[in-house]
Amino acid sequence: MSSRSSQLTAALNRRHALVLGLAGTAGLAGSSANANPAPGQPAPDFALRALDGPTLRLRELRGQVVLLNFWATWCAPCREEMPQLTRLHAKYRAAGLTVVGVNVDDDSRNTADVARKLGVNFPVLLDSEKQVSKLYALASMPSTVLIDRDGQVRHVHKGYREGFAELYEQQIRSLLKD
Repeated sequence: MSSRSSQLTAALNRRHALVLGLAGTAGLAGSSANANPAPGQPAPDFALRALDGPTLRLRELRGQVVLLNFWATWCAPCREEMPQLTRLHAKYRAAGLTVVGVNVDDDSRNTADVARKLGVNFPVLLDSEKQVSKLYALASMPSTVLIDRDGQVRHVHKGYREGFAELYEQQIRSLLKD
């Protein structure tokens, strides 16, 4: 990746993080107790419409290990990470892993196209109103939350760098054994 491209990506990520950060502080007084979940806390429940139509509620996934990934079509690291998440979903789905993508684009019309081009094989939920993004107090893109079978947050990852997929895989294998 060129230096110019890296700078542009970093600037876009900072801009979006600022927007999400500011949005996350507005109008959440009643739900701040569950905002910004940390390891050991319950994962805040939510319901969002899936790209393919039905609504998915997080609590319906109890009993599964959940990798919850917040992403956007404009986010270069998100696009880089998607094939790794697709691989993890395919490899560990039968063992009890559910990967769920939460797309935070303002306009979701482009989301299906990008997800198809990236080969996404897991549910993609639409959070264009940023309700769930606020609930999870996103500060960077992508952000990944690993949730155990009991609905507890176990790991939170902000951003994406080469090597994260291997770390995710170690953590997933550990959670699947519990």
